[in-house]
Amino acid sequence: MANLGLFSGTKTAKSVNVSFRLPYYTQWGQSLLVCGSEPVLGSWDVKKGLLLSPVHQGEELIWSGSISVPSEFSGEYSYYVVDDKKSVLRWEMGKKRKLVLPKGINGGEHVELHDLWQAGGDAIPFRSAFKDVIFRRSWGLNIERPLGIQNKLDKEVDAVVVHFKICCPNVEEETSVYVIGSTAKLGQWKVQDGLKLNYAGDSVWQADALMQKGDFPIKYKYCKYGKGGNFSLETGAHRDLSIDSSKVLPRYIFLSDGMMREMPWRGAGVALPMFSVRSEADLGVGEFLDLKLLVDWAVLSGFHLVQLLPINDTSVHGMWWDSYPYSSLSVFALHPLYLRVEALSENLPETIKKEIQEAREQLDGKDVDYEATLATKLSIAKKVFVQEKDLILNSRSFQKYFSENEQWLKPYAAFCFLRDFFETSDHSQWGRFSCFTEKKVEKLVSKDSLHHDIIRFHYYIQFHLHTQLTEAAEYARKKGVILKGDLPIGVDRNSVDTWVYPNLFRMNTSTGAPPDYFDKNGQNWGFPTYNWEEMSKDNYAWWRARLTQMAKYFTAYRIDHILGFFRIWELPEHAMTGLIGKFRPSIPLSKEELEREGIWDFDRLSLPYIRQEFVQERFGASWTFIVSNFLNYYQKGRYVFKEDCDTEKKIASKLKMLAEKSMLLESEDKIRRDLFDLLKNIVLIRDPEDESKFYPRFNLEDTSSFQDLDDHSKNVLKRLYYDYYFHRQENLWRQNALKTLPALLDSSDMLACGEDLGLIPACVHPVMQELGLIGLRIQRMPSEPDLEFGIPSQYNYMTVCAPSCHDCSTLRAWWEEDEERRCRYFKSVVGSDGIPPSRCVPEIAHFVLRQHVEAPSMWAIFPLQDLLALKEEYTTRPAAEETINDPTNPKHYWRYRVHVTLESLMNDKELISSIKGLVRGSGRSQPSVEETDEQGNQETIVMITGKHQAAKGQEKISFEKQLTGVPRPETYVL
Repeated sequence: MANLGLFSGTKTAKSVNVSFRLPYYTQWGQSLLVCGSEPVLGSWDVKKGLLLSPVHQGEELIWSGSISVPSEFSGEYSYYVVDDKKSVLRWEMGKKRKLVLPKGINGGEHVELHDLWQAGGDAIPFRSAFKDVIFRRSWGLNIERPLGIQNKLDKEVDAVVVHFKICCPNVEEETSVYVIGSTAKLGQWKVQDGLKLNYAGDSVWQADALMQKGDFPIKYKYCKYGKGGNFSLETGAHRDLSIDSSKVLPRYIFLSDGMMREMPWRGAGVALPMFSVRSEADLGVGEFLDLKLLVDWAVLSGFHLVQLLPINDTSVHGMWWDSYPYSSLSVFALHPLYLRVEALSENLPETIKKEIQEAREQLDGKDVDYEATLATKLSIAKKVFVQEKDLILNSRSFQKYFSENEQWLKPYAAFCFLRDFFETSDHSQWGRFSCFTEKKVEKLVSKDSLHHDIIRFHYYIQFHLHTQLTEAAEYARKKGVILKGDLPIGVDRNSVDTWVYPNLFRMNTSTGAPPDYFDKNGQNWGFPTYNWEEMSKDNYAWWRARLTQMAKYFTAYRIDHILGFFRIWELPEHAMTGLIGKFRPSIPLSKEELEREGIWDFDRLSLPYIRQEFVQERFGASWTFIVSNFLNYYQKGRYVFKEDCDTEKKIASKLKMLAEKSMLLESEDKIRRDLFDLLKNIVLIRDPEDESKFYPRFNLEDTSSFQDLDDHSKNVLKRLYYDYYFHRQENLWRQNALKTLPALLDSSDMLACGEDLGLIPACVHPVMQELGLIGLRIQRMPSEPDLEFGIPSQYNYMTVCAPSCHDCSTLRAWWEEDEERRCRYFKSVVGSDGIPPSRCVPEIAHFVLRQHVEAPSMWAIFPLQDLLALKEEYTTRPAAEETINDPTNPKHYWRYRVHVTLESLMNDKELISSIKGLVRGSGRSQPSVEETDEQGNQETIVMITGKHQAAKGQEKISFEKQLTGVPRPETYVL
């Protein structure tokens, strides 16, 4: 950003020379260009922008160029990296820069703009997680209006006005920002004599200084100066400002110096699904209002963040299958499961109060009883609704909520009514209501309809959910705790969204994931894939609306399976498993390409390769039964599937029919798996939309179809396989992500994190870095192919690190489930040749957690189960029961509940002290804590350090008997 109009004086019509200057390293064939809102800068047409010229200055590559403009000129501009055809390769993140020439500037004078490239990470302090939560005190500073220095400039001949500007989001009360440097105007490196900057809002500090020609070159740095004379100087080398003596002396130099260089801010958090929370007040499941207590515990433990799984309504099937939180019925509606029915009214009848108490006792089980809990809450809520409906639905607060949300709320309520009326969410079975129109919905929700109270009940529930979650979210903000939500990659194919916006989804396909850490056979989530081409027509309005809705409650969010925004693993709708898929978008293998390589028998490669001996080997004595029911003879001792069982869904359906007739000689599951394996015994997948295009089957070398090929065909197909999966798509996937992800990031001020685990294309991490997206690192799932265990001390700053997540076993279960792996970890990570303990004792948990909390990652976020492993009394429950999800089981029941209440955790000073000690010792920031002194006065203890402590050296801890169970004299360096 250039000048903000701080000068006073008279206007002149003569032209002014404006020069742009930006240090930036480009690759061969790339150039830098500036484009802006005014015609002289291309009117935002990059092809007409100003191409800059490079010159080496010391170790920097400086790009510069100039334009002549009227003295009253103003406009916006940004920098772009382009190729030799001026096609955009990269652009700046963040807000557009503003250029306003100083008032009173004289014609013929020169203005220099010294800018720094705005990367995605530079925008992070402006995200609501920091602006409204972590640094909320800093953003509440009063804006100061500096005095102009134009009159002084008029009297000076060889003088230059230097406008200093720096972004410094974390400034505590009674602290100012200064610039100090080598000249007298900058205090000659004395802070008290330096140039004090004025706060201009939005974390920007700025001031003007009148410099003489002889002052250049200038060396300078920014610093904070607080009460008591305390100051902190920015890190790194000093900044340099010089002028080109061979050119006309600039009259004004505007320095946009980016962010103040400080030790990176680092914080910690706790992760727990909403349904897993247990409190004394809940009714069988965690509730939104429980978040207030969880926030209190987080603050006491030194955590700045609470992370949840998705909380949208998933009521598709009307049974426990709906416990899967990533299969949304609506991406806008909140789940009634998390409603606190006691808070629906201040005037609950005693009969209802008694019913709630009885239900609380009945539903207080080890795990969530999804069906019983939801049914109980809705039953009680309907009784309260009858009593309160007119009072609530006629209130101003509801009317305001309704007007702000009716675009999604009306279709949602209509969908719920039709789902219950037709007893299915499959809207293709709804007759004339199968196709959504606004006219039909308006008629369904009209006040004149006989079922209007049913519609209003859904409004009522969503309003109370919104009210309760908003209360919890506001409480978290005030306590300095970020609420982090979760953005699922898909929606259920029988959802409100696929009903209302069918053109946005490819309903004949399913999304999933290729084989990875979570499932070696791949996954089929069953969600329809997105029609990105259609979504782009309104600039991804559906996505932007989703993010806007999330931002009402959350200040940060996790993008589930961020790889899906680069490319998605697409499966045919008839698939039940996740292996036989292809990436969309992707460049396929063409028939011509394969023929040039000597590959021509496409039926042999793309049809299931089923030889008689395969069938006999797999099915033994029942092989003739399998052939007669599922296969037809093809040729040369080979078979093909019959037409009524040539897909996975058809096979499953036929097997179910045969099982019902008691005709199966083996278990239905085993026969299904074996038949699926035969069906997947292919090398190439033919494109159903274009028979001349093919996709290599994932892990094709593992198939007997591949192994029976000649050596030439094997070599060709291996080469093309690696090209398809690891090379030829990179540029296409990068371009796809740079179309879709910026639309999400620009939709809200939330801090964005991406789940980037699994098979990671080379383009993913550079794009995430470019866009300022924070990645995820799980130690047991390293992104480095040569490592079995990640090294937290080497993680990138722009990451979240965690010992486990909801999609894998907990730290305790992981430690105890594999003895050989445990020994390898103990040797390579702990550094011991001893015998590791078979149980994950608290000392092991402490070691692993400390590794993560001391990592350079911006965030260390711990599942609550891993934190409870710090104390022996919380490890009595079998470790396997604490796993939230089993990705290998598509019908997993998501029902884990913490076995201890939040109230008990609040009273466990020992556990809180252990956790807080880890956080404090790592130098991570901690939220302020209000404590009460002996006189009953409240005092705020500010714990926001934000300092990344210097390496303390290798700390020696003697494990001896407590770790190994065997007395050992030596100490281990951890």
